[in-house]
Amino acid sequence: MRVFVTGGTGLIGSAVVAELIGNGHTVLALARSDASARAAEAAGVEPLRGALADLDVLRAGAAQADGVVHLAFGNDFSSPDALTKAVTEESAAMAALGEELVGSDRPFVTVSGTPWVPGRASTEADPVPTDGPVGGRGRAVTRVLELASRGVRSTAVRLPRTVHHQGNGGFAGMLTGIARQTGISGYPGDGAQRWPAVHALDAAVLFRLALEQAPAGSAWHAVDDEGDAVRDIASVIGRRLGLPVESVPSVPSETYGPLGPIFATDQPSSSAHTRQTLGWEPKHPRLLEDLENIQP
Repeated sequence: MRVFVTGGTGLIGSAVVAELIGNGHTVLALARSDASARAAEAAGVEPLRGALADLDVLRAGAAQADGVVHLAFGNDFSSPDALTKAVTEESAAMAALGEELVGSDRPFVTVSGTPWVPGRASTEADPVPTDGPVGGRGRAVTRVLELASRGVRSTAVRLPRTVHHQGNGGFAGMLTGIARQTGISGYPGDGAQRWPAVHALDAAVLFRLALEQAPAGSAWHAVDDEGDAVRDIASVIGRRLGLPVESVPSVPSETYGPLGPIFATDQPSSSAHTRQTLGWEPKHPRLLEDLENIQP
């Protein structure tokens, strides 16, 4: 297939692009800067200049492709307003891409987060949250899946809180950054809350499988570690950086910004259905092992 990819030069996107090319697909990638365009070309990808807010460019990219993989997101978590802006921008982008694909039976693979369910690991059958800091993203992804009734083979790959590679990425990566800034490897509360995780290269395989095989209206979990205790994550970070490991007693939002409530939530997640149905099997290092790559 010729696949239009947004967000193709980030940690996850670059892995997805390499996985697609390595399996015989060609890629047209959205590039918002000259540097991104050069990176795309170096990866064997045709760049399409534009940003996520350029809806006409997104429509043009989708029109030229046999399928779409959407990964781009603003990733500005500095304030509630910044996060809301990023979610709003992404929602408009997904709507534009989806409308371009209506009636074509082409695949549209989008991304969201794994949901959290009190008292148990979430599954692919659980709905994504439509309230809270990223509730708008859940609503947008739900609308994409509803395009299944309008001739789009839409599907969602749900990513866990940490998608990692060489010790970087996701919530664990954010904990590392905060530890470097504060001199303490901290964790919210008692640290017993669990976060799911996956290696970026394993997640990339699932995006390809969803593009190639997934039925319309389906959701999948890119989860390897069902749930690592946050204090265990912080312990590895502290050891690698030579910093004390401590509970952060303040209100989570004071330390972790608008994502604070999510940081403090116990949110294990299962991928049993995904593995059984699509034959996805993670092969790369799990989170605690990968965090050993953090450089002091």
